[in-house]
Amino acid sequence: MKGQPIYAGMLAVAVAEARKSLAEGGLPIGAAIFDANGCLIGAGHNRRVQDNDPSMHGETNAFRNAGRQPGYRSLTMVTTLAPCWYCSGLIRQFGFGRVIVGESRNFQGGLEWLRSLGISVVDLDSAECVSLLADYIRQHPDIWREDIGES
Repeated sequence: MKGQPIYAGMLAVAVAEARKSLAEGGLPIGAAIFDANGCLIGAGHNRRVQDNDPSMHGETNAFRNAGRQPGYRSLTMVTTLAPCWYCSGLIRQFGFGRVIVGESRNFQGGLEWLRSLGISVVDLDSAECVSLLADYIRQHPDIWREDIGES
């Protein structure tokens, strides 16, 4: 697939963020935002547990850390997991042109909706991302259900 090597490098940033979250006692979901040249402009991870903040998903944390941008169409949101409906709404609201997903086996989120809006979605189906979250879900099913709004 065209772009695969650069996408893998971008995903590595999000995976590092996911691992930070796990080390802090949170959900292992990370995200990063890159400009059209592949330069990192913001990264973050799920901080719902750490900050006791239900809105601090990985994508929203990366979005906040990227700061204000003059436009989002040329930006790429990279996330270790398919974005939930809340984060899919953020991607739609601000008009991100592309989403790179580490995996969607553990959770499908709003991927099909984003695709239906003409947003380019690339699912890398990363075994590392799959196992990182699957292990967490097995160990913390209640926190996972809370995170996706099924508590």
